Amino acid sequence: MYEDLGFEKLLDADGFFAHLLGRSPSGADRKPLYGPDLPVVLLTGGPGMGKGRLLRAVHDRFARQVPVIRLDCASLVYVDRAGPEPGARSAMTEALVEAALLLHTWRGTGGAFTFPRFFAGLAVIATGVADGTGQAISTELARYEELIQQPRLRGLGARDFWRGALLGAVRKMLEVLAGQTFGPYGAAALTALLDSLFERLTPRGEEELTRIYGEYPGAAGQPKHGLRRLAADFRTGDERRGDAERFLFRALREDLEAAYGGLGGWLGRVGRPGLLLDHAEEPLGERLLRAVLTDRRGGQRDRVVIVGTARRADGGDFLHGGLPPREVAAFRPADGVPATWSRRRDPEGDRGPLSAGVLLLRMPFLTGDQLRRATERIQLGAEREDGAHRRRITAAVAQLSGGRPHTVIRLATAAADHRMETDANDRAILDAKLHHPDGAPERPVTDVLLQELILDQLPVRLRDEHHDQWLDLLTHLSVAHDPECADVLLRHHQAGRVLRLTADEVARLLKDTGWPSCERHFIGDFGLRQLLVHRLYGLEREGAVWYADHHLLRDHYAVSEPRGGAFRSVTTHRMNHHLVSGGVDDVVRHLAATLPGRPRQWCEELLETAQAPYPGGADERRKRAQGLVRVDGPPLRRTVDQLLHAVWLCEERTRPTGGEMARTLEQLLRQLSTMDFDGAGELGPTATEWSRLASNEQPLLRCDCTDELGRRR
Repeated sequence: MYEDLGFEKLLDADGFFAHLLGRSPSGADRKPLYGPDLPVVLLTGGPGMGKGRLLRAVHDRFARQVPVIRLDCASLVYVDRAGPEPGARSAMTEALVEAALLLHTWRGTGGAFTFPRFFAGLAVIATGVADGTGQAISTELARYEELIQQPRLRGLGARDFWRGALLGAVRKMLEVLAGQTFGPYGAAALTALLDSLFERLTPRGEEELTRIYGEYPGAAGQPKHGLRRLAADFRTGDERRGDAERFLFRALREDLEAAYGGLGGWLGRVGRPGLLLDHAEEPLGERLLRAVLTDRRGGQRDRVVIVGTARRADGGDFLHGGLPPREVAAFRPADGVPATWSRRRDPEGDRGPLSAGVLLLRMPFLTGDQLRRATERIQLGAEREDGAHRRRITAAVAQLSGGRPHTVIRLATAAADHRMETDANDRAILDAKLHHPDGAPERPVTDVLLQELILDQLPVRLRDEHHDQWLDLLTHLSVAHDPECADVLLRHHQAGRVLRLTADEVARLLKDTGWPSCERHFIGDFGLRQLLVHRLYGLEREGAVWYADHHLLRDHYAVSEPRGGAFRSVTTHRMNHHLVSGGVDDVVRHLAATLPGRPRQWCEELLETAQAPYPGGADERRKRAQGLVRVDGPPLRRTVDQLLHAVWLCEERTRPTGGEMARTLEQLLRQLSTMDFDGAGELGPTATEWSRLASNEQPLLRCDCTDELGRRR
């Protein structure tokens, strides 16, 4: 139901993917983008941005018109299949074999594909089976025979190559060596296979294998040497195996290219074949991407459309060759289809960074209109509520999701039957239960989202010993502002562990996973931070863990030496944590005492102090801001109390504010400006500025979080 949410322009008949693949979803011809030097397209965005959903939609829309297949690089099935024969298989070869088998079953225009070039490489590494007997090698080769069983291609087609070389070579080798044992490396079997193969090769076949395997490192243009070295490198299991795997992937793409070549291909095939790599940030995906990017950097050309996923905005470290990330060609769907792309030429020549061969597609956040339409559509089947309540739910979904598509879908679905109290904090919808269509027990939507966004998408480089504590650490870090603040929490919550994470390491892991950063919040994504804050308060009764973390930081900054960070002073930093951990009255007294004589600096400190999440439980900020809660003390202190709560309400951004709170802010600031203290009159312009910002739902204190939210509206 939501497969195309946010992707409509990318998937339509004249969208990016139709022109990239050369066919529309209905099968109409489209002028292909780019080529013959095709970019590798990477979908970039953090968890919940819909990268996998878009790949599934591309496959579902186009796979009937052009041969498009999708591989999940995070699947353990490839490792499991490779396990029994580590000398003759790897996760990458298993993924490539699966891709070839899927393309072999293609029944669209042009018919199935066969893979004689790819099979030749698979045959030589099959001689590395552990048993080392003729029967074991025969069994291994039988896994791949289907790849060359369609006698329909011309030139170096399946008929000539299979009957004239490959089939005969394999059979002769097995006959000669039947019953013998060759040891773990199968050197005699490999020699017999190569001798038999090259005895039977047609001139066209030898020319093709020379063009591919003659280019293997150290082959010196001799395909027989290249295949022998490929088999030897594969058996080493170290970095040299990467060369072997890369050439196998190249051979597979060459088979696809051959299927489109010649008169038969020109007449019978349409569009471009596509390989979609979900979770391509995983090691398997990185190896596949590195292989094709390396080949294309070196001048190899093919028409295979490669689309992968990348969590990091720059595509990932491996693209930049150890150098500082450089600008990579990129676009957003709202910009329209990029009509041109060319490989960036680097002074390093063929050793330039792989990023020169990449086109980044920035995954789109939902716009305000898209978000409202999606939320309303999801809630159509729910019990009818009054218009004000529906608008309240829509606003809460928009604010807590930040436009992240997956979060929008989950929150809107859970909130469809959830009744929000008029004065509730937006985070109240995180307690809504999410019903599973498969009959599984319902769960709070916050638990579902944290499972899907955090636990199911752990950082690729997170060490195994930290997997069990990652969510808990992030939960505690939701109240941190800068690295020093984060390190205080990390040291406390990792006490007793030998291997510990530092704030710098956590920040890098978050970046690698695709989460944004913010100079005022250690967890830089507003929506993720709200999920974690909500979980923190609920870890123990009455928010005991929440208060303990804030007290820890409050006490740290009571004795900390001044240093740079998210706050202009350690005192303000301390007051921020004291405010949200039961010290409201102390903070009010401090603010009232420090206002006279320094109104401008005081306003800046007020904003920093009040930029904090509100604890769970009843929220009385609105009433207290409007003077409806009795507060003792002189007029200055009472007015400061009201102003603090009004600013706090505006700054947390999880409650509707708008015109009502804008008027309250202006009234309180003007009230202060008439009081008898030094500098009071300077508060008048601030009253106008803050009121204008609040009335337009703008933050009073800007940061990366709030700026990003504003851009997505």
